[in-house]
Formats: sequence, structure tokens, C-alpha cells
Amino acid sequence: MSKFQKKRGKSTPEVSTASLPDIIFMLLFFFMVVTVMRDSSLKVDVVVPQATELTKLEKKSLVNYLYLGKPKDQFREVYGTRPTLQLGDKISKIEDIPLFLEQHRSKVSEREISAITSSLRVDGDVTMGVVTDVKTQLRKANQLKINYSAKPRAN
Repeated sequence: MSKFQKKRGKSTPEVSTASLPDIIFMLLFFFMVVTVMRDSSLKVDVVVPQATELTKLEKKSLVNYLYLGKPKDQFREVYGTRPTLQLGDKISKIEDIPLFLEQHRSKVSEREISAITSSLRVDGDVTMGVVTDVKTQLRKANQLKINYSAKPRAN
């Protein structure tokens, strides 16, 4: 009789699914922690222009978004139909820009302050006079990095 015999009838053991719920909950908690919720809802109508030469901003946490456009329908009774400025989550006056920028600078580390960019999302119907007033306030607040938001042009 030979010393080595084949074992017959034994199959491979099944994969244990006991740790599967733990893995699912770990993934759920991971995505809950790393997901960033939108911090502001738009109260003005902004249809940004289209462009061909676009550059993507690197670090979104260092970007201040300034929205210029006509107020949405539910806010027209309060703010009228003239172009309005929205800073963060509220409609503001142009004179409030330096305070808004200073609040953002206080949340950022000191070495990243020079990398802060103000992104203007301006509706196509807003006159250049309003945009110039906003740019003047940005200059007074020593915010010299300005970006105009646009969509890629469809060919």
C-alpha cells in the first residue's frame, strides 16, 4: 500500500461572511466622514459664461465664492430684481466683502493665507459696473487673487 493517498470527498471550506456587516459599517462611516456637504445654497440666479481656456482650482478650501446675479423668485419681493451679491449663504452688500474675507482668513492657517483665491461667479446679465465695484472692494481688502468662473464651451 502506498504511503500517500488522495483524500476524496473533501471540498474547500466556504468563505465566512461573519465579518461582512463590520466591513460594510466601516465603509459607511468612512464615507460619512470624508463627504463634504455643500455649505451654501444659491439665492441668486447665476448662469456663468462659457470659455475655452479654463484652469481648475487646486485647493477648494482656499476659495471664496462670490455670486453676482438677480435674486431667485422667492427672494425677489425682499431684494428686488437688481443684481445682488451673495457671500456664503446670505445675500450681502458689496461693502460686506472685507468682513467676509477676514472671516475666511481667520479659519485658514497663516502660511496658506497668500494662496486664498476669490472666485467670482457672475451672471451674464450683470453689468460690468457692479463687477468693478466688487473688484474694488476686493482690492481694498487686499485680496488680489481673483478668478472668474466659467463653463467649458461645447463644440
